Amino acid sequence: MHPVILFDGDCLFCHASVYWIAARDRKAVFRFAGQQSAVGRVLLGMMGAPGGDTVVLIEDGCYYVKSDAVLRIGRRLAWPWNWLAAVGFLVPRLWRDHMYDQIAKRRHRLAPKHDHCQLPPPELRARFLDELPR
Repeated sequence: MHPVILFDGDCLFCHASVYWIAARDRKAVFRFAGQQSAVGRVLLGMMGAPGGDTVVLIEDGCYYVKSDAVLRIGRRLAWPWNWLAAVGFLVPRLWRDHMYDQIAKRRHRLAPKHDHCQLPPPELRARFLDELPR
């Protein structure tokens, strides 16, 4: 089963992050779902994972949030991101999560304002979950 990234579907910064990840995910490993989507809500409930101000990575039957999710995502991306993620794990989680929280607090200001979201191209759209993975 592919790892699933659950993101805040109402956040333009989060949408931009999905595009950024997909562009560097050369093996198309990740699948994506908005936390507010039907699939996202079911997966959050099944895993008992928090939603809202954090990205959630579901991988191998476990869920990861905040900096752990970001670094685990980074490990599967192309170089140099996989290397940077490995180095990032050397930083204590308390510090990493504090940095994550500071960015999460400001995420709505970090993304350019638009009155609509860009539709993903078909090859990326195919990686968004419309139903639960099997």
